[in-house]
Amino acid sequence: MGIKKKIILGLAVILIGIQFFQPLRNQSEEVTEAHFEKVYAVPQNIKAILVRSCYDCHSNNTRYPWYGRIQPGAWYMADHIRKGKQELNFSEFGDYSQRRKRSKLRSIAGQIKDGEMPLSSYTLIHRDAIISENDRQVLTQWFEAMEDSNK
Repeated sequence: MGIKKKIILGLAVILIGIQFFQPLRNQSEEVTEAHFEKVYAVPQNIKAILVRSCYDCHSNNTRYPWYGRIQPGAWYMADHIRKGKQELNFSEFGDYSQRRKRSKLRSIAGQIKDGEMPLSSYTLIHRDAIISENDRQVLTQWFEAMEDSNK
């Protein structure tokens, strides 16, 4: 067997082998009292946008696509979700201090307004998560109003 075939065979074995090492999945059907939607009266139109564009990375319940079990992509997703939840977790929003809630609401409004969220690396594959200009304005106004009501 030639060196080229050995390299290809070795890579194939490695790719197959890493499929057995799956990260923990970020899925929970439980909606706790600390969930954002329990803390605030979230209108249905706002909730729909948040579910579609934010919750996969910023809550305790990710909707995994078909490629969510294929390595090394699943590891990348798990790390991305972990970092997203460290920054903002809608499932634990009620546990934040009042100061942190205000800060997060201000940050959410600013990042949505500036087009920083959702990340382009996410919307590249998840086209339905793209926030239209109209939805961007609606979200920004709503989050700014929520920040003002938390003062």
